[in-house]
Amino acid sequence: MFKPLALLAPALIPSWNFFDVIAPSPRLEYALGTSAAAAAGPWRAFRPLPPRVAPLEMLRRLVWNPRWNETLFLVSCAERLINHPTAHSEDEIFRRLAADLARGPDPEAGKPWLSFRLVFLSREGEALVETELFRAAPRLRADLR
Repeated sequence: MFKPLALLAPALIPSWNFFDVIAPSPRLEYALGTSAAAAAGPWRAFRPLPPRVAPLEMLRRLVWNPRWNETLFLVSCAERLINHPTAHSEDEIFRRLAADLARGPDPEAGKPWLSFRLVFLSREGEALVETELFRAAPRLRADLR
């Protein structure tokens, strides 16, 4: 009887010791432009968190939240891009940014160039300091589909 419980316990009571380092997550920001040079700002936060989530929406998100899962995947790609840069991580971020921007009405349709950057926010005294850790070279949105 003890053996099955010993095998099942790690699944029921997870260990949180798998984090190597507790550090801030990079924030993903994007910019659109009419040319490669113009896609260097102004920067917009990608999928900013809502200021408030209704209780029923929170319950629904506990069961079904594919958008948040994709956002967590993008954070993982961003962390990998900072620690061990690969073309795969950069390509994934570009591809998902372009797909997300193409989902709705596009008020920026005349701006075909897309770029992104990864920033950390930290507090120094009373001020928030933004540190840019990575900036991708702009790409044409049409090439990312």
